Amino acid sequence: MTIGEQITSAARRFPATPVIFTSDTRPEQATTLEQLYADAQRVAAGLRAAGVGRGSVIAVQLPNWRECVVAHSAGWLLGATVLPIVSIYGPAELDFIMRSSRARVYIGAASWRGRDGSRLFETAAAVPGLDLRYSVGGPITGARDFEDLSVTGPGVPDVADADADDVALLVYTSGTTAEPKGVRHTHRTLLGEIAAMVQMRQGGPEVSCLAAFPSGHVAGVLGIVRLLTRGTLTVLMDAWDPAAAVTLIETHRIQASAGAPIHLAAILDAAERRGADITCLSEYTTGAANVSADLIRRADAVGVRAFRCYGSTEHPTISSGTTDDPLDKRAGTDGRITPGTQVRIVDDTGREVDADVDGEILTRGPEQFVGYTSAALNTEAFADGWFRTGDIGRIDDDGYLRITDRKKDIIVRGGENLSSKEIEDVLLAHPDVAEAAAVGAPDERYGERVCAFIVPRADATIDLDSIRRHFADRGLACQKTPERLEVVTALPRTASGKVQKPTLRDRLATRHRGELALHQGPTQAASDARVPQEESESRPGQP
Repeated sequence: MTIGEQITSAARRFPATPVIFTSDTRPEQATTLEQLYADAQRVAAGLRAAGVGRGSVIAVQLPNWRECVVAHSAGWLLGATVLPIVSIYGPAELDFIMRSSRARVYIGAASWRGRDGSRLFETAAAVPGLDLRYSVGGPITGARDFEDLSVTGPGVPDVADADADDVALLVYTSGTTAEPKGVRHTHRTLLGEIAAMVQMRQGGPEVSCLAAFPSGHVAGVLGIVRLLTRGTLTVLMDAWDPAAAVTLIETHRIQASAGAPIHLAAILDAAERRGADITCLSEYTTGAANVSADLIRRADAVGVRAFRCYGSTEHPTISSGTTDDPLDKRAGTDGRITPGTQVRIVDDTGREVDADVDGEILTRGPEQFVGYTSAALNTEAFADGWFRTGDIGRIDDDGYLRITDRKKDIIVRGGENLSSKEIEDVLLAHPDVAEAAAVGAPDERYGERVCAFIVPRADATIDLDSIRRHFADRGLACQKTPERLEVVTALPRTASGKVQKPTLRDRLATRHRGELALHQGPTQAASDARVPQEESESRPGQP
């Protein structure tokens, strides 16, 4: 089946299922699956009248608003390819994604959290072929109102003639390359992920969910697919606010949620400060960044059975824990391999290693993507049909996977993959920077924060404020802006001239261990030092 067919089926089977959209800038909106489906049909009719259909690319850059879910649903009803874009992305990222994807439609917010969307729409208007632009939440010059798409009366389409192997989703993700990579998923791969999670976790429509991941991430998109096809009571947040999340959990008796470790820790902190009862939250899936074993144990102590998972945009869930797993497995591993997925752990020669031995993780399975938009990237990413994750891990004798390292040169900040090369390219464009390297500094809250090692040009002085202004002028998302600056006289390099980033990371980790020792005392610091992937370091807030 296609996603459009599944959406239609779920709307008929679970018409009264509640869906609630919450925001700190908009009134709360409560609707039902049946009403969302009717909205999607009307918008699909409007898009079809504008010439949008099977294979067209519809770019959606919206927070978790009602219009966002309707736009996704309408696209899939038409057999189109939905292209979600992270709401925080600026003109630089948007321009590349729009041109690379050859999107025909752009749907964006007139404003969001104080940012005027006019510049984004101007960027979209300059892209050849992107002639259909719709604003949500207010007028934008050169764009039509999203509500104008809604067609009533005759002409409202049923599901379009599409195939399960058509590309249903195009997501751009940063990794080892400076330019984002276009990841292609079909109806079959996305629904394969939903089916695998149902089989593994036994979650059904009766399980209420809090959706906090933004729609521009594959986890956020899968949350939308899940609520549209499973008939699951879902409460969506358009921006992260831990105090609001706790209120929503209490009010709606939320049973399941997911997020990066920063989200879970913030929920526990907010609940503790208020003395809130969140014991209804019986299931919490966390990943997308280094997960501390202590965080899982802390959640367990207050009745929240949290567990780790491991995956990527390319292969959304490779392994996952469950609420039935013992605490030591939930806290110390990334769970068991998901149904239908196969994993090989290999050494540098491609030979499989023994149990409990580290190696690179190769995967394949029904939810795996069907390739990048770039043929060159596909050649690098696959080995005899197996996807090379670039991550290092081991599988124990009980079949549980544990991620121990990664080959990919990325910074994982609060669950967001940031390309160090992209950051370095911007650093090197600064007039006072001679050499630069970007690495992840361990951080207790975000997993990692962006640290820039810089060699200044002769007679130049440089500080963090000037770097931040430079990044803002370039129009990049604030998450990519360095939050820590190390000014050095030289960068460590190999004989061939390559920067030795492990040396830089070791320097930050050693300093971090020293800070932990001062803060926690020798016993706890020694314990942390034995588990380097769980080390972290407190830093000031997001720029």
